[in-house]
Amino acid sequence: MKVIVGFARIFVGILFIISGFVKLNDPVGFSYKLQEYFSPGVLDIPFLVPFALALAVFLVIVELLLGLTLILGYLKNLTRWSLLLMILFFTFLTFYSAYFNKVTDCGCFGDALPLTPWESFSKDVVLTILILIIFFNQKYITPLFNPSSHKWIFFLAFIGCLGFGYYVLMHLPAIDFRAYKVGVNISEGMKMPDDAKQAVYDYNWKFMVDGEEKIITTQGSYPSVDGEFIEVNTEVVEEGYVPPIHDFSLQQDGEDFTEEILNEPKVLMVSAYNLSKSEKAGWSAIKDQVDAAHKKGYHVIGLSASGPNEIAEIKDIYGIEIDFYFADETAIKTIVRSNPGLVTLEKGTIMQKLHWNDAEDLILN
Repeated sequence: MKVIVGFARIFVGILFIISGFVKLNDPVGFSYKLQEYFSPGVLDIPFLVPFALALAVFLVIVELLLGLTLILGYLKNLTRWSLLLMILFFTFLTFYSAYFNKVTDCGCFGDALPLTPWESFSKDVVLTILILIIFFNQKYITPLFNPSSHKWIFFLAFIGCLGFGYYVLMHLPAIDFRAYKVGVNISEGMKMPDDAKQAVYDYNWKFMVDGEEKIITTQGSYPSVDGEFIEVNTEVVEEGYVPPIHDFSLQQDGEDFTEEILNEPKVLMVSAYNLSKSEKAGWSAIKDQVDAAHKKGYHVIGLSASGPNEIAEIKDIYGIEIDFYFADETAIKTIVRSNPGLVTLEKGTIMQKLHWNDAEDLILN
């Protein structure tokens, strides 16, 4: 049992530290996932949405520090109870999400390792078993170092988490795990390989036959049935290949300008997924860079999911004269974790991404 507890302790501790660090690297992204859970279609607790970012930072720091205290053997009673309560809650959440198909990716490891709902639930079941072993065998958890040093290690780790979290919030994630990282060509990322795996669907056809409803399942073809057709429902049996970038488009007045802009030699994109929620100081910070880009021959455009009234207001207040294109809000959030943010493109290749706090570091060729 001592060996089993030792393995469980190290495995769970390392997993919690890695999971916490990955999400602490991108707390804004994790806050988007929390907002998805808080939405009416899932847990229906929308009053927590305004606090999503603060909760995201708090939860990931707690997760990371619990992994550390478990490995150290520090605050054993608090650690085992916290681990148990946390894993029970998340096991319920991932089961609920998987069973009712509410959230397609739990966000457990951020964008570094996307997991399907059932994969997330299976992972949590394994962790629950290991944590229960730890919980009922606390006596086998011995201090890793001199116990007097544990509080200082914990304190330094806590300060380090706060500092790192503050840095990535004021700038951008230190490690970019997303499909839109620097060096990626957006056009290439949207291509479907010739041998791409196609999705498999079941078509459930409902008929009224002799006064009774009858369902016949095919792979797409219309069944030969002597009865009155009622409806057909499709069900994904096997997922097909999805390109890394599948939601990027630039629309203006109903026209698609995606290919045209991705073929231009020099583009500066000012992204703001929601103009009413954008940070006002950010527009003042990027104004000079927008003007400089115009002088350098860049095609400067705005990306937003907001309407024309919000766009006109931003232009009028800050004097930023650029054409805005409509883009999917989720895609804009994924491209750069800043509202507003700056992205430079050269023939569709992402050359630089900046938080508005770092606007002065923009390199214009």
